[in-house]
Formats: sequence, C-alpha cells, structure tokens
Amino acid sequence: MTTIIKKNGFTNETLDWKAWLDVVDPNTATAEQVSVLEMSHPKAKVSDYYLFLVHQPAILKQRSEAFNAIMYAPGGLPRAERELGSLVVSCINGCVYCASVHAQRFEQLAKRADTVEQVFDNPRTAGTNEREQAIVAFSVRITEEPENIAPQDIQALKNVGLDDAEILDLLHADAIFAWANRLMLNLGEPVFPQEQAAD
Repeated sequence: MTTIIKKNGFTNETLDWKAWLDVVDPNTATAEQVSVLEMSHPKAKVSDYYLFLVHQPAILKQRSEAFNAIMYAPGGLPRAERELGSLVVSCINGCVYCASVHAQRFEQLAKRADTVEQVFDNPRTAGTNEREQAIVAFSVRITEEPENIAPQDIQALKNVGLDDAEILDLLHADAIFAWANRLMLNLGEPVFPQEQAAD
C-alpha cells in the first residue's frame, strides 16, 4: 500500500480536477470529439480536463499525440526519470494536480517514494543520487530560467551518464509541463479526496 505523502501543499494522493468553465457532455459530443477523447486518455470521457479541452478537438488531438509520444515512447530516458522531470516542473509551477499524478507514476515505475518526498520538501535539493540530482537541477532551471540554459547545463546531464536521446526526452518532458501546468492552473482547480467525498 502506498504511503500518503503531504508536504508544502503537495500530495501523492489521487486527486480529481474541476473545470471552472463548461465542459462538453460526452453524451452529446460530436463524432470528432468522441474520437479525440478516446485516443487521448482511458478516462478522458469522465475527466473535466479533457472534456473542456475537447471544445477544440484538433488542438486536443495534437496535444494528446505529443504528450503520449513524449511520456510513453519506448527507448531514450527511462520513464521513471521522465516522470521525475514532470514532477519537479509541476512543483515549481505550483500545479498540485499534475504533481500528484506524476508523483504516483514515479513511485509506480521506480518502486520507491523517497525522491517524491524530497521533491515535495524542496525540489531544488531533491535526488537520491547524482543522476537524479542532475535531472532535478535541470528541470528546476529550465522552469525558472529557460532563457539562461547554456551548454554547461547540458554537459551537467552528460556528466552523470545521460546520452543525447535521453537529454532530448527530458527536455520534452519538462517543456510539455510548462504547457500542461498552465492549462490546469488557469482552467480549473484540484479536488482533494475529502472534497470528493463531500460532493
């Protein structure tokens, strides 16, 4: 059983998310909208996030194809480390919902929660080894100072064993969460388990 971690407003609990604007009713959605929902995520038809974004199905389709390729494609950066980058970016951006999802995915893939607790405590100092610390440091820097990324930032990743394909995967994972976090933060809010029970 997963140990619940709650620190600095973040948690690895399963959260819901509520849109502030009207969502598409899946029962009256167009064929194009249904098709895009089905290719986006297994729970897209019951998720306010996807049901809001599918107002513009062509954009959601592009978003989902990019997201799925970045986060799930075989080869390159191990999936747990893609999740670590996404978790760090989400914490720096203050996206509680995304942080909870990617904390859980890191734990599932890495089979441990120590790094998650460290990220929640202070993402700037997290990591249980040099490789994790370098991934975390890069993810923090590209989120806070993207204009200042320089060759030495890439070299720091190479110094701990990341190859070019792994570095590109990390960059993609970090970058897509600059987008995903802003959608989540500006279109709705997380719903915590105690709030779900009260509804």
